[in-house]
Amino acid sequence: MRVLHALWAGPAGVVWWVERSPGRRADGSALHPGALSVREVRRLAQGGSTAVREALAGAADTVQVLLPCAGTEPLPTPDLLRRLPRPRAGDAATGACSLAVVGVPVVRPGLPASVAALCALAALEEGADLGADLVAGAATRFLARFVRDVVALADAGRISPVLAGAWPDVRPVWFPTQDDDVRAWFDASAEALPPVLRAVVPGGGRARHGRPASEVLVEVVVDVLAAVVEERLRTAAEHGLPWREAVRRAGHPLLTSLAHGTPLQVPQRRLEPLRAQLGEWASSQRRRQLEVVLRLVEPDDDGGGDVPEPEGWLLDVGLRIDGEAPLSRSDLDGDAEALDALTDGLARAVRAHPPLRSLERVAGADLRLALGAEAVLDLVDRGAGRLARAGLVLLLPRSWARMEPSLRMHAESPARVDVLDRQFGMDRLVTWNWRVALGPHELSEQELDLLAESKSGLVRLRGEWVRLDPRTLAAVHRFVRNSRGGAATFSGLLGQLAGAEPPPAPVEDVRATGWLGELLAGEAEHRIEEVPAPSALAATLRPYQRRGLSWLAFMDRLGLGAVLADDMGLGKTVQVLALLLHERELHGAQRPGPTLLVCPMSLVGNWAREAARFAPSLRVVVHHGGGRARGEQVTALAEADLVVTTYGLLDKDLAALREVPWRRLVLDEAHHVKNSSTRQARAVRQVPAARRVALTGTPVENRLEELRGVLDAVAPGVLGSAAAFRQRFARPIERDGDAAVAARLRTVTRPFVLRRVKTDRSVIADLPEKVEMVVPVNLTREQAALYRATVAELLKKVDELTPMQRRGLVLRTLTRLKQICNHPAHFLSDGSPLLTRGRHRSGKLAAVEDVVESLLAEGDKALLFTQFAEFGHLLVPYLSDRFGVEVPFLHGGVARTRRDAMVARFQAEDGPPLMLLSLKAGGSGLNLTAASHVVHLDRWWNPAVENQATDRAFRIGQQRRVQVRKLVSIGTVEERIDATLTEKSELADLVLARETGAGEGWVTELDTAALRELLTLSPEAVGE
Repeated sequence: MRVLHALWAGPAGVVWWVERSPGRRADGSALHPGALSVREVRRLAQGGSTAVREALAGAADTVQVLLPCAGTEPLPTPDLLRRLPRPRAGDAATGACSLAVVGVPVVRPGLPASVAALCALAALEEGADLGADLVAGAATRFLARFVRDVVALADAGRISPVLAGAWPDVRPVWFPTQDDDVRAWFDASAEALPPVLRAVVPGGGRARHGRPASEVLVEVVVDVLAAVVEERLRTAAEHGLPWREAVRRAGHPLLTSLAHGTPLQVPQRRLEPLRAQLGEWASSQRRRQLEVVLRLVEPDDDGGGDVPEPEGWLLDVGLRIDGEAPLSRSDLDGDAEALDALTDGLARAVRAHPPLRSLERVAGADLRLALGAEAVLDLVDRGAGRLARAGLVLLLPRSWARMEPSLRMHAESPARVDVLDRQFGMDRLVTWNWRVALGPHELSEQELDLLAESKSGLVRLRGEWVRLDPRTLAAVHRFVRNSRGGAATFSGLLGQLAGAEPPPAPVEDVRATGWLGELLAGEAEHRIEEVPAPSALAATLRPYQRRGLSWLAFMDRLGLGAVLADDMGLGKTVQVLALLLHERELHGAQRPGPTLLVCPMSLVGNWAREAARFAPSLRVVVHHGGGRARGEQVTALAEADLVVTTYGLLDKDLAALREVPWRRLVLDEAHHVKNSSTRQARAVRQVPAARRVALTGTPVENRLEELRGVLDAVAPGVLGSAAAFRQRFARPIERDGDAAVAARLRTVTRPFVLRRVKTDRSVIADLPEKVEMVVPVNLTREQAALYRATVAELLKKVDELTPMQRRGLVLRTLTRLKQICNHPAHFLSDGSPLLTRGRHRSGKLAAVEDVVESLLAEGDKALLFTQFAEFGHLLVPYLSDRFGVEVPFLHGGVARTRRDAMVARFQAEDGPPLMLLSLKAGGSGLNLTAASHVVHLDRWWNPAVENQATDRAFRIGQQRRVQVRKLVSIGTVEERIDATLTEKSELADLVLARETGAGEGWVTELDTAALRELLTLSPEAVGE
């Protein structure tokens, strides 16, 4: 495969070159190794199309082009890269990419030949075979379309002279007459200009990539119009109009300059009056707007219903004057100017869309042409754009519509389900079938068969003329026929929606009856019958919590796994406790069986306290610590209502815990099982439980595969294997942002996930405001010196390492840079003081001191989060001594009883005003609403994790506005990654309407140049 490239090289016009697969040049020259020599190009042209032969028939030359290179080797262009085999794992990487000037062998056919070749290429479809195993590159296609448009403007008479340059080198040039359409076209073209068209380096000049796109396009327009006008006048001279002689005799300096391309020979004082006259003349061309209008007239409706293959279309050619209703030829008798415009317009229409030439004229005084169905489709699909660019208007019938087929699933299920039916779950039978819709019309089987068999792209459907793609409709027809519905299990139904092969059309809607309709509509929370709050619940449920209880009970009744994905602080704990109490009231004397709740060790005490507070009638057992039940004693857990244990103990005691007949398994902080290959996740899947519930405020933290891991723990198999999920969903959504695939994933996961966020006022209206701010801080000179030395050490070694060693070094360096941004003493670990002669060694510590001082003066409390326990141990004595207050520090080494006491002490009205927490140990499961300030001392670089920590204060029970400060060292990697992660917050929005970010792993994959740019210290980083 070879790619034909066109580059604009100034007044000389277009230069052309051909790219092949990368390799060494046979002639040993230093030119682009992927470019064919001019001799090879000329040989190649002999087998190409007419347009290719015209383009490649010029003189040999070499141009200097600024191109992306790996080292000294230019990289293949994207056009060629898409056609090369994908590199295999383990292939050598290309290394750092930079721009370099590369010599490229080209041919110069001259401007007129180039314009003709480009216009011919513009008429071809994208990807069309040009012969000789050639395809047109992206820059070639852009230039072809742009030049074609310029020529069309000239042919439509929409050009006028303008003065360019400064006296004494002022030259009149042809330029499109400015109106709204032309301006919009030019602006859109400037935005779409491929960078390579600005990359030719003029002789001794600068590379074009540094020039504005509009400047380049103005040059193209001026040169092309000069060539077009010259060609049109030359053709006129051949027909007996000696225009050059006429110009010479006229003697007007403007005409002479236009004809010969020479500077305008007029005194400087006459320039402005002449410029004004040209402007008035251009305006006068627009005063009486004469638009040629082609109106497509549909066949007469014979009352016979839908006509799959229509004939009898007509094309009326008329004139619209100053925007009024179009007039036919007979209406224009006596208006010579209008008749001339109509005749000229029809000639332009035929030139713009040549198939019009073969249409038969209908007898009569007016201009009316007869069309068949194929001609109609060609006119609308390809001709409309061509006509518009030629200044002509094509009017379609009012009943005309272009519609794409979509799929709808219809399913039915029983209206009610027996509360005690334990055999329901994913295996209950439902009935379903696919339906096809065109726009708002759902097709009957007979209509679908008729349309598919007609193989026509233009049909009359229920009073409308519908333009459709017969190939897509045929594919949809086959899909529906091969996927005939009927009886299936609920899991089989979901398998249809999440199938290995995506449907040939988007799944627009899923309509179902009974419980299935409530699930698949994604509105089960609002549509199901509300469950009353249990009388034994010692709490008042908020409206959204009552809906959450009803949804959990509904899913429990159906025997389906459930993911309660409420934001942190919305009360997932109390909703689960309410479910257990509701279940006891519902079953009466017939005990429902025990619930096993698995959570991180830090939350065991919290669950025990919350159960004792809100559901004191429940029999709760904490399966934790040295005194926990072992061996045969474990069977006694079946007598409890709620058994609380940890993920680590579940794996350790799995064999014994599997002997208990669990009614339900609840996974709190379920992101602990997001990786389905871990021991904890495997142990969870082996627990025999009739019902499964996952609780998480962050169903997606970094990657969509985490959602699959959580869902697989409560509804195994719904999203298939990890490999299948990556192929079907994760890659298309994360890599390509495929909205259709994201919609399929939402449809499949919607039945199992209930997601509410605190920022939604329809969920919770009385939670106070949360104000988040990034606080920029400077480095001290000591910090800056350490920072620069650490980056230099990394860059010195990074290119000499294996990929694995490289990743490790980059991650270690990131950690060191964070430590330096915190404090030199944190990085050095030398026991040195935090202050030197009373001056701060860290800009960040100085900022913390200012923040703490102001909030203590207001009588407020604050949570200070750091990801480094060692930094916390440095801060505790300093802050305690500086402000004369107790500063408790909650980190991973704090035992559970001491941790609980620490939380209770802080929450007390007379408790300490500050609490320091490590992000991992204190980032989830704690209720610390006594604080109205949250300070992130260093960044975890994952918004989901930071939000969990913030939610220790911003949760139900908070009565005051919460202020969240994120300290960021400006000019450092902290600031750059903070900006980058802001741009990376859209993944979970596609699937769960929840923003998230990514961890640090992606940084390790950057090349050396990108790492240098990311890590290098900016001048503004250091304070005074």
